Amino acid sequence: MITQKQILDALSNVQDPDLKKDLVTLNMIQDIKIDGQKVKFTLVLTTPACPLKDFLKKKCIEAIHKYADPYAEVEIELSSKVTSARKEAEEMLKDVRNIIAVGSGKGGVGKSTVAVNLALSLARTGAKVGLMDADIYGPSIPMMFGLMNVPPRMTDRDGKTWIIPFEKYGIKLLSIGFFVDQKKALIWRGPMISSALKQLLTESIWGELDYMVIDLPPGTGDIPLTLIQNFPLTGAIIVSTPQEMAIADVRKAADMFNTEAIRIPILGLVENMSYFIPPDMPEKKYHVFGESGCARFAKELSIPLLGQLPIETAISNGGDNGIPASMKEGSPVSEAFARLAETVAQQVAIHNAIRESLGVN
Repeated sequence: MITQKQILDALSNVQDPDLKKDLVTLNMIQDIKIDGQKVKFTLVLTTPACPLKDFLKKKCIEAIHKYADPYAEVEIELSSKVTSARKEAEEMLKDVRNIIAVGSGKGGVGKSTVAVNLALSLARTGAKVGLMDADIYGPSIPMMFGLMNVPPRMTDRDGKTWIIPFEKYGIKLLSIGFFVDQKKALIWRGPMISSALKQLLTESIWGELDYMVIDLPPGTGDIPLTLIQNFPLTGAIIVSTPQEMAIADVRKAADMFNTEAIRIPILGLVENMSYFIPPDMPEKKYHVFGESGCARFAKELSIPLLGQLPIETAISNGGDNGIPASMKEGSPVSEAFARLAETVAQQVAIHNAIRESLGVN
């Protein structure tokens, strides 16, 4: 008869490669049930987007066969509890576990496209996801979700009017574009813009979220600084294209996040428009804008290169017709964004574990 102690002792030999501790210490093994040589338990991952789930399952089975019983029949159910390094006392967006800012040093690199498809890809893993379009001068989310000229609903609660975010494709979303005439130039001063964005974030009913993705305006001006300094961000993602000119602007965004007064962890760099694969020659890959520019810069900054995304007409077409490219399951673009979501979730879990171990909040 296999005992629960034998199972836990066996699984204490399996280490999470990212968190550098064994699964038992991390409390990732729960609900152990034993019936003769049949062993069943739940493996609780740090995110439903965990890229290591198959690896960890395999290592658990191997450990039980090696240290407990070589003939055990092992059944593992997967569950997840998304980690967070936020303080319990924090009231602002208190039901949001992780806030991820997506920024860029300059416009035109596909930052909004990355933010939208990252949010959708995280949601497709089973995570609860929100998306906030804070790109005040070029809000693109209404068009990318087919919600042009559709105002959000409002509700009264406790004597106060609250905004109800849209729900589409499995995520909650809001944009300043829902409240302004997008055919006209938005002529607002910095304080007015900052106040409007704070109101959108804090006077909306987001509910419980594992991840909130915020699409920042490009550059290093007042608006990104206001959001960075006033909201408890988990980390930031920087989007660029491979050209040296674009990389030069990425340095400014990286400097902003690394400034002593801000100190927001950079989760990594995303290289957009990295390569082109002709539909009739899938074995070919053309680096139209140069090769490995972001990889070199990520190495220079000692941050991960989170993903390299292709040039695809499906991406621009999806943004124009209100059905983002990642929604086309099984396509190369959808798979690229799925891998990006896994890598981002992985980095969030790693950063949360580091902050917890250091007692930093």
